Amino acid sequence: MTAARNARAPRRIIHLDMDAFYASVEQRDDPRLRGRPVAVGGSPQSRGVVAASSYEARAFGVRSAMPMSRALRLCPQLLIVPPDFARYRAVSQQVMAILRSATLLVEPLSLDEAYLDVTENLWGVPLARDVATRLKARIREATGLGCSAGVAPNKFLAKIASGWRKPDGLTVIAPERVERFLQQLPVEALWGVGPVTARKLRAIGIEKLVDVRVADRATLARAVGSLAGWLTRLSHGDDPRPVEPHRPWKSISGESTYAQDLRDIDAMRAEIERFAQGVAASLAKKKLCARSVTIKVRYADFSTVTRSHTDAAPTRDPAAIVARALALLERTDAARRPVRLLGVGAHGLVDENELPSAAAWLPFGR
Repeated sequence: MTAARNARAPRRIIHLDMDAFYASVEQRDDPRLRGRPVAVGGSPQSRGVVAASSYEARAFGVRSAMPMSRALRLCPQLLIVPPDFARYRAVSQQVMAILRSATLLVEPLSLDEAYLDVTENLWGVPLARDVATRLKARIREATGLGCSAGVAPNKFLAKIASGWRKPDGLTVIAPERVERFLQQLPVEALWGVGPVTARKLRAIGIEKLVDVRVADRATLARAVGSLAGWLTRLSHGDDPRPVEPHRPWKSISGESTYAQDLRDIDAMRAEIERFAQGVAASLAKKKLCARSVTIKVRYADFSTVTRSHTDAAPTRDPAAIVARALALLERTDAARRPVRLLGVGAHGLVDENELPSAAAWLPFGR
């Protein structure tokens, strides 16, 4: 196939998502959990949250990131299992190896989902639907687990398609069906539109995805800022993002929810310092530096604030990251209010090789 023809031909993108991954691994490995509502996560007595829930639990409204105490109120018969991330990573490695047997253009998004570009694939299969069908069967055979797949001309549409018929679904959006598919979607289907942005869009009369196309540009920009152009592009089904096999890190962070509210500011500072040191160590391990340091504080009433500081010069100096994180803590009400969660993150990451003079800014060498 010539380069010119490649440029004109629609891409064939698959988004593959394991079904209720952590919970499904637990049900697979413990027959007593099969067919029963299961939540993977922390104890409700220690303010644990739901990391994943089985489909049986989801029928009761149990969802990821929900406090486990609330999950138990919704489903008193819920079976709570502590997470085993080493086991989940091992299964994820099996799945990713199967995906890479079809194409080298695999972009993992997490342990349980990935994009694949199968426009030209190692199996020589012309139809992406057939590639997805074969992948699903091989994953089931190798791991005993189900997954859902979406096939479309781009990542945005493939992601929507994979969630269309869960669990164990396969949805194909052929190029000639894109417009019909877009017409039925709510505005929340747009990538980057969460509950807050959706409320802003509805406030200016945008209910459906396609309503973005005809919205007044200035009104849209006032509602969502710099996101306006991107949302307009997506509303036409246009997403040029490539599948990136080596997707760069966007952020590194650490946080903890505490069994008892923290009330002592010195204890909070110690926790912030611990997380900042851990973030700095992760940056060094990955040979990255960060321009921005962010902290997250969740108070006892569940209200959450973030504070961020950005510097033009990237760093991974532990002392500098700790100092910035502690200064950000002083910009919150932590000294005056009980705190249930603290976290520190690094953003604006830069590979050390992309910077002009490594020796000048790597305080601890290589």
